[in-house]
Amino acid sequence: MFACVPDPIPARMKGLNRAEICDVNFIEFVNGLGQGPGHAPQDAAPVLPGSALDAQGFRELFESQLISRHLDLMARVLRVQNKVFYTIGSSGHEGNAMVARATRHTDPAFLHYRSGGFMAERFRKLPGMDPVMDSALSFAASKEDPASGGRHKVWGSKPLWVLPQTSTIASHLPKALGTAMAIEAGKRLGLSLPVPDDSITICSFGDASANHATAQTAFNAAAWSSFQKLPAPVLFICEDNGIGISVKTPDGWIAESFRHRPGLDYFHADGLDLAGGYAEVQRAVEHCRTTRRPTFLHLRTTRIMGHAGTDFEIEWRALEELCAVEAGDPLLRSAQIAVESGLMDKDEVLALYEQTRKRCFAAAEAADQRPRLTALADVIAPLAPYTPEKVQTEATRADFGERRLQVFSSEAALPEKQPARHLAIQINQSLHDLFAKYPETVLFGEDVAQKGGVYTVTKGLQKAFGPCRVFNTLLDETMILGMAQGFANMGLMPVPEIQYLAYLHNAIDQVRGEACSLQFFSNDQFRNPMLIRMAGLGYQKGFGGHFHNDNSISALRDIPGLVVGCPSRGDDAAAMLRTLAALAKADGRVCIFLEPIALYMTKDLYEPGDGQWLFPYPAPEQALTLGEGRVYGEGHDDLVIFTYGNGVPMALRAARTIEHTQGWKVRVLDLRWLVPLNADWIATQAKGARRIIVLDEGRHSAGIGEGVITALVEAGLGGVPLRRVTGADTYTPLAGAALLVLPGDEDVVAAAAQLE
Repeated sequence: MFACVPDPIPARMKGLNRAEICDVNFIEFVNGLGQGPGHAPQDAAPVLPGSALDAQGFRELFESQLISRHLDLMARVLRVQNKVFYTIGSSGHEGNAMVARATRHTDPAFLHYRSGGFMAERFRKLPGMDPVMDSALSFAASKEDPASGGRHKVWGSKPLWVLPQTSTIASHLPKALGTAMAIEAGKRLGLSLPVPDDSITICSFGDASANHATAQTAFNAAAWSSFQKLPAPVLFICEDNGIGISVKTPDGWIAESFRHRPGLDYFHADGLDLAGGYAEVQRAVEHCRTTRRPTFLHLRTTRIMGHAGTDFEIEWRALEELCAVEAGDPLLRSAQIAVESGLMDKDEVLALYEQTRKRCFAAAEAADQRPRLTALADVIAPLAPYTPEKVQTEATRADFGERRLQVFSSEAALPEKQPARHLAIQINQSLHDLFAKYPETVLFGEDVAQKGGVYTVTKGLQKAFGPCRVFNTLLDETMILGMAQGFANMGLMPVPEIQYLAYLHNAIDQVRGEACSLQFFSNDQFRNPMLIRMAGLGYQKGFGGHFHNDNSISALRDIPGLVVGCPSRGDDAAAMLRTLAALAKADGRVCIFLEPIALYMTKDLYEPGDGQWLFPYPAPEQALTLGEGRVYGEGHDDLVIFTYGNGVPMALRAARTIEHTQGWKVRVLDLRWLVPLNADWIATQAKGARRIIVLDEGRHSAGIGEGVITALVEAGLGGVPLRRVTGADTYTPLAGAALLVLPGDEDVVAAAAQLE
């Protein structure tokens, strides 16, 4: 290996940055190599005696390593010229090209950002593709970048089954495991998968990220699956370079932590030595593919040239240490193998090195001339696609009558033939309908199977459709949502249940950072449609407190591309579920159905026994349009109340009191759709209003009300007398004290009195 002499610094090295030093190191190291044996091994022969890697394979892997390296070097040079916009490199990790060679291009891959070698090698799997130009377009943030359309520098490719992502702290591990589990689930259900039945899922990450809670979630769930003999063919690849930005991983920590972990089959390979490391990489891949068990490949790597172009390691890391790291550059070992094997002489190695450099710079200069995103409409185009006609056609499609009869047992037992019902029953009936309509639908979560959920909303679904389509998961919301993404990746329609809105906060990045970003960062090439059911909001009686009465809706409003529907009554719930499922099916959208717990069993509106909050079930061809609200008291303009969820029956009760005491005609408007808010509908309904109340059970500083008021002001209606009735800025306490922090009927009446 190259020996760096730190003191004194050779004159030829003075003034060079570490990237330039690594470049010079390689050239000098190769020039210092001796002569080879004088004959080259045959293409199919081992590149070195005893190696599992043949000569042709080595040459191609070496070329992939060089492509990865020169993309890094190019990025460092051209970033300062504003021609490249990303400098987190793969230098020292080029050995991950071995994983690409040992796997198939149809094995879905969720990659660490240091995956240049992997990508260059996987490009060989399909003829006619150019890893250099594709990567250069991505570095340049060009609209023509085939991975993300210029939205981010991501490793990705639709034809190569590399799903673009921006995960940097292991947030991609749950969805990688979920995809592996979905491959097996799809086979059990007899569905046609988009990848071969024996595919495995590839998931790479760094040693520092292995400590993250999200990573541990995936490892635990993988082991949990193994313990129950459930197939989960995921290949976890820990690329261990011994450091996370500037924090060192203790020597031996990864091996000690994972070598004996139950349910994870451990392999170790030297990613710094192609000839020596390939056998174990190959063995790990084949083990995962044949056993269908979660497999952990501990790949030795190093990190040279720092974390990124902005990481000046010389400022915080000893020069002797830097020199030692650079001496372990895997490209030095590859050059040595090339010469010692006789496959190349040192002149050929250097010629290939310089040829690759020229290729990368030429591609980068060409990419710099390609168009970039310059219009907002172009930037957001893939974020939240919406095709109203397609969605409406899909939502109202009712061509599954025969299957419905099987599910509900007879014509007379169809839900639309039954008396009016409350919210929980109608959600249950509509879920039965959706499962009859979409054979690819699966529902899972905590307690949803035999028990039917905490509130029996999923009761009978497993009996009707079987344990492969309705099943319980481990108690882990992060993994539930990761699994949902995996199932969606494999063409299924997941309906995960998060037991309470408060439990989402443990796992919300799986929605915000992962699920909702996929269409955006893949330029709508990949989609992970899903319909997340979630019980929430306040006013629950019997037991409660914050974790069962959570009104933090603003956490959902911050997620780009998300759709959130919130019903207040059963017939709306059925019609909205059809629309949400159609949005997922037709446009690939990620949807949340926020179900008000306190209204699940509500039957009465004004007085006990009046039955005025029971409604007939809508026929299967009836659905709502996204953004369509409900109007109570059409044409009544004395007072208009905007609200949703629990606020709807509350507003109706208050309206009756206000009409009696004030003599006003009151119109109550149920928003129904909370994300995105329909600003046009809000403005239209407010025109002519003499007074407005916005009733929002969310907290005063973080709810839906601000969005409603903004819509009114932007429509020029800010002069209408207005009051906001909200929850207090606090967590919800237990028992009757909860009603002190949540708005009530009397608060609405009092607000109206202030508008006289």
